[in-house]
Amino acid sequence: MSVQRPDPEHDAAELRQATERLIDAVSALPPTGVAEPSRLAGWTRGHVLTHLSRHADSLVNLLIWARTGEEVPQYASGESRDRDIEDGAGRPLAEQLDDLRISAARLATAIEETPPQCWASQVVMRSGHVIAAAEIPYARLMEIYFHHVDLGIGYTCEHFPVPFSVRELAAVIDDLSGHEGVAAVRLHDTDSGEKWVIGAALEPDLTVSGARHALLAWVTGRSDGQDLGVQPDVPLPVLPPLG
Repeated sequence: MSVQRPDPEHDAAELRQATERLIDAVSALPPTGVAEPSRLAGWTRGHVLTHLSRHADSLVNLLIWARTGEEVPQYASGESRDRDIEDGAGRPLAEQLDDLRISAARLATAIEETPPQCWASQVVMRSGHVIAAAEIPYARLMEIYFHHVDLGIGYTCEHFPVPFSVRELAAVIDDLSGHEGVAAVRLHDTDSGEKWVIGAALEPDLTVSGARHALLAWVTGRSDGQDLGVQPDVPLPVLPPLG
């Protein structure tokens, strides 16, 4: 499975659609829904929504870096990032929605205003991972899709567009392949019949089979794998959290 090259124009178009779906879904919540637990341990839906708003702002920072060549960190610090999320989590739904819309619009404008020659500029994510600016729209798209799931409002990995599931599964498998700290597992996509190996072993003893969306949900920590087949019949290993 090959990892797809970034296409910022295509990714930005899909990002607009995914953001609209997310905002429409959040708009349908009752006022009390924002304070209810999300699927992320220790976070309410308000935490997830505030994180999405501040994440949009953080990517604007990286696009400024790409356009100007002057280093602008994604976040001022890890502490300030965490504090902003905590401080904003308790806001009422209407305020969360306004913030989500406005921050998404700022990011969309920053993407549109990035000259084509700047997409090759390198920037540094908060994790320390160096990426080309061309990867930023897709980085945001991942956040929108997966955190839509994390809100726990009926949207699951099964709802992802197939091209996104194919692309993201390829990216995650690429990260986990040959990794000494990952349990050796053969993944079998029953949708396509494709098989891949994660972990360091060339011929793992354990095979995990299922639909593409179910495999993606498990390897990204959005599922406990109950809808996957395991041979031999042993508990699924614990995979490392995505960084």
